[in-house]
Amino acid sequence: MDGASATPPPGVRPGYRIGDWRLGGPIGAGSWGSVYAAEHTADGRPAAVKILRTDLLAPGQRAWMDELVRREVRFSLEADHPHLVRTHAALTIEDPDHPGLDGLTALVMDRAEHSLRDLLADAAGRPLPDGPRLLREVADGLAHLHGRGWVHGDLKPANILLAPDGTAWLADFGLAAELEGSHAYVPPLGSLDHVPPEWWSQRTGQRGATVRPTADIWAYGVLAHQVLTGGRHPFPGRTARARALAAQTYAHGGAPLRLDGQLPPGWRELIGDCLLPDHASRARHTAAELSRRVRRLCDAPGVRHRAARRPALLAAGAALLLALAGSAGVLLTSDSRSGPAVAGASSPASASASSSAEGIAGALPEDSDVPRALRPYITRAAERCTEQEVTPALIAAMLKTESGFDPHARRKDEYGIAMWTPWVFHAWAVDGDHDGREDYWSPPDAIASMGSYLCWLAQQFKAGGLRDGLPELVAAGYRTSSRVVLDTGGVPARTRDYVDRVARQLARYSR
Repeated sequence: MDGASATPPPGVRPGYRIGDWRLGGPIGAGSWGSVYAAEHTADGRPAAVKILRTDLLAPGQRAWMDELVRREVRFSLEADHPHLVRTHAALTIEDPDHPGLDGLTALVMDRAEHSLRDLLADAAGRPLPDGPRLLREVADGLAHLHGRGWVHGDLKPANILLAPDGTAWLADFGLAAELEGSHAYVPPLGSLDHVPPEWWSQRTGQRGATVRPTADIWAYGVLAHQVLTGGRHPFPGRTARARALAAQTYAHGGAPLRLDGQLPPGWRELIGDCLLPDHASRARHTAAELSRRVRRLCDAPGVRHRAARRPALLAAGAALLLALAGSAGVLLTSDSRSGPAVAGASSPASASASSSAEGIAGALPEDSDVPRALRPYITRAAERCTEQEVTPALIAAMLKTESGFDPHARRKDEYGIAMWTPWVFHAWAVDGDHDGREDYWSPPDAIASMGSYLCWLAQQFKAGGLRDGLPELVAAGYRTSSRVVLDTGGVPARTRDYVDRVARQLARYSR
């Protein structure tokens, strides 16, 4: 079973009816489902229908998916606004004649032309022609959302969809959370390039991670910088992980905030306020105030408003692929199209190693049982992490203990060489072989994703004051979670046998 890029359910074809909606052709596919163009059978209204492959989920995962669907629909019904994408219905397919379809969940949503990420990908470093208008509409939608007592939780270019007339819609409310006073709780998710620095140091409790409106303010500052500079991130780094670490360095006082020189003064000041280094500093800048400031900047003399240009290809069906399952899971993801979400900046050693398979392979003992074909991927995964404890030997030891390097291994709901649980994998998925898709059955993808996850675990444990025996803690975290290890203050008893086996392999591969 290959769940990394979900195959269309059997029986789906143009003209197939789901409730009052008739399907057209496919416009995208993601981790847990396929998206189809659709129109209403009565009046021809266009929509996008995502069919979720819930038949691939274990019962516990199905319950998790159902909760995210309920959250998405509830938010959409309660927060109607011209700059928020709408979920019109969540339907259960009833079709006993097609067992592969019967019982699946379908979401009916507004159909977009493309996303802000698509525009930035085509911008080639040039500011978007109608960037101020798009930012005004995003700010208006965000102010409405916050005013209704909700936090978006995953604001980024991929989640800003563009209607056929160019109107911006905030999308993907699977992580939107209702405030309980000053904060809300969400699964520990988000996108590396857009989460605030404090995200990395807070613990995840039984109800999830704490999220505040100031997280959306930070994300808006990053997004505005990208829009007004043609895609440039405000923090340096070749990878999303490196940029996130640079943001943390800035937040801890280790580096100044260096915004792009081409930003107009008013926008520079606004973005600087959004990117203040901590929650308390940003708290005085509300989304409502942000919306008013953006409107004033857009109304300033000399600001031109042009229609948003639209790519010829209908790319955004994929943008409608909610993070409900594709990017929602346990951890963090990258929004970058230019490369995988990996941990840490590429070092000179990484660059030279990537050009020489023999050089990479030499990172592990020549006489070890680590398959030679896997060594380049293991070493690259380690070199992309800034934490020195995440070494090729540790990753190899983990793979040996998990599966014995068997790419076809499976155990209950865990699969592949790194024994990923599918919904966890898709939170960390990295395209390790650069074939355009992430697949937990693919050793390169599974290994690259493992390296990114292990690096994050090491950072979490260091932030939580756990530094002794870090490789063992990381192994325990991979088998349980960062929260379990942090709450235990060390290796949990139930993982001791597993951790000892990893330690024995680590000693072998560290010679």
